[in-house]
Amino acid sequence: MTVDTKSPEKLLPTTLAALGIVFGDIGTSPLYAFRESFLGLAHLDVTRIHIFGVLSMITWSLIIVISIKYLLVVMRADNKGEGGIIALVSLLQTKVSGTSRSHHVLIVAGLFGAALLYGDGAITPAISVLSALEGLELVTTAFTPFVVPMTIGILIGLFSIQRFGTGKIGRIFGPILILWFLALALLGLRGILLEPTILIALSPTWAVQFLFSEPTTAFLVLGTVFLVVTGGETLYADMGHFGIKPIKLAWFSLVLPALLLNYFGQGALVLSDNQEISQPFFHLAPEWALIPLIILATIATVIASQAVISGVFSLTRQAMQLGQLPRMAVVQTDGEEFGQIYIPFVNWMLLFATIGLVLLFRSSGNLASAYGLAIAMDMVITTFLTLFVLNRWGWNKALLAGLAIIFIPLDFAYFGANIVKFFDGGWFPTIVAVLIFTLMTIWTQGRMKLRQQVKHGELKASDFVKRLPSSSIIRAPGTAIFMTSLSKGVPTSLLHHIKHNKTLHDHVVLLHVEIRPTAKIARKDQLIVETLGPDFYRVTFNYGFNERINVPRRLNRCKAKGLDLDFDKASYFLGRETITFKKPGNLLRAISNSIFSFLNRNAGRATIFYGIPANRVVELGSQVEI
Repeated sequence: MTVDTKSPEKLLPTTLAALGIVFGDIGTSPLYAFRESFLGLAHLDVTRIHIFGVLSMITWSLIIVISIKYLLVVMRADNKGEGGIIALVSLLQTKVSGTSRSHHVLIVAGLFGAALLYGDGAITPAISVLSALEGLELVTTAFTPFVVPMTIGILIGLFSIQRFGTGKIGRIFGPILILWFLALALLGLRGILLEPTILIALSPTWAVQFLFSEPTTAFLVLGTVFLVVTGGETLYADMGHFGIKPIKLAWFSLVLPALLLNYFGQGALVLSDNQEISQPFFHLAPEWALIPLIILATIATVIASQAVISGVFSLTRQAMQLGQLPRMAVVQTDGEEFGQIYIPFVNWMLLFATIGLVLLFRSSGNLASAYGLAIAMDMVITTFLTLFVLNRWGWNKALLAGLAIIFIPLDFAYFGANIVKFFDGGWFPTIVAVLIFTLMTIWTQGRMKLRQQVKHGELKASDFVKRLPSSSIIRAPGTAIFMTSLSKGVPTSLLHHIKHNKTLHDHVVLLHVEIRPTAKIARKDQLIVETLGPDFYRVTFNYGFNERINVPRRLNRCKAKGLDLDFDKASYFLGRETITFKKPGNLLRAISNSIFSFLNRNAGRATIFYGIPANRVVELGSQVEI
């Protein structure tokens, strides 16, 4: 639910909350981003020109990508206050007219962009916690063998507490991250005092000089510099929880200054002693502050990981509601707060993937090679979707052309620089994205074929109602609610009920739940009641993809529409299809059919998805060939 930040007294508390959730990912990048720019694939020599060039690239990446692109442009493409790539995809379906090929390609690209975020959801906890605990090696090398086991232990603990929810814990995230960003700023100032001349690297000329004097090396470095902006998608995705104003206020007043001070402090430290490049972040701290800093860094990385995990949960539910993924069990962990959810299957899959990454790569330096490619691809997709939507919304074409000239080449430069890391680890998020996208495609196409087949044999409701009084069907007291995926016609579950039980309740409601490609539905459009005949009704519930579905609660609102029935004692009838397939014709189709059949059999129960009491549900099976 979007927070109202119009009043000043609400703006500061909301800004504090945004700090605790939104900026964890981008706020922990100083642990490894500057270091890996030298120690990564480029193997950059530690020279004055290179230090200034890297710092200039970092500065203007943060300004152009985060401050301008995301905060000033992308966040304008909101779906009734909601952000994120799923919101962009839904905007294409609601705001963009026509069914052109480019329109279809953009929607498919948007869904692939959503799939890319699952790879990021596994890498972020691994690289963040590893990079923090590696600071222990500066205390004593005796800690080195324990860094990986301790990382795995913290990750197991982090994923294990997800089922309890993060609502209460989230209240202390903001103050902790304020302390973290203040520590970043103070450490950076301490480093800058060693070499104040480092501040001249604020000029973009140093980045340009580096790019033109050593284009190949600078291109490789750009892939690591990109790590400083990997939290950009999080800013956009969490916009719906906090609003634009608190995110902007937190960024410009605290986060951006603290990040720049710290990066420049690391640069000044390395400039004064290039031996410090191994761990410049932790070397900024005096010896007495090292252990407290490691503890604070570990907490900050856990917070960053929590934000990404929660984001994956939200993304999964949005995809489920839009029909892109099969239903999974969703646990509401904090009353009615939509964002506070827990999805067990996704949680444990992320844990296994994250532990596997830690064991496979074993250091944050190695993981840096896997990190960035998925986000770079995602940012390219986000740019195109945003510009396309804003163009259809009537933005000035000259302005959009100017933005495209700035953003698109930069995004492709980041993408090209990261694709070089494919065989060094970038393959992981790519494979994850391809697998998730393939499952999305199989599920979406399978459900479409299933719905078409069911619709093909549907009986018109008007014909059924006309014949009902003259039929020999026995009417039983009470109310029956037949859930149907069809907006018209009589559901198969009702026909099977009559066929096998020879009875029908006195009051019959055909209930269709439609999830629209918009974040929220206006109250006046949330439910529609139609009278099809005596004691025979069709009810349609419209939900946004970012709204919690609760059928019994909304049924009680039907009384205001003239449908005064005792829904508290009603029986719900649901259809459950057993799917058979026509001859596939080729091996690929046979595999696709098998995967869809498996997903359909193991999809979460409709009773949980719709919030229906399980003890008042009757399931009626049918066989459908597609």
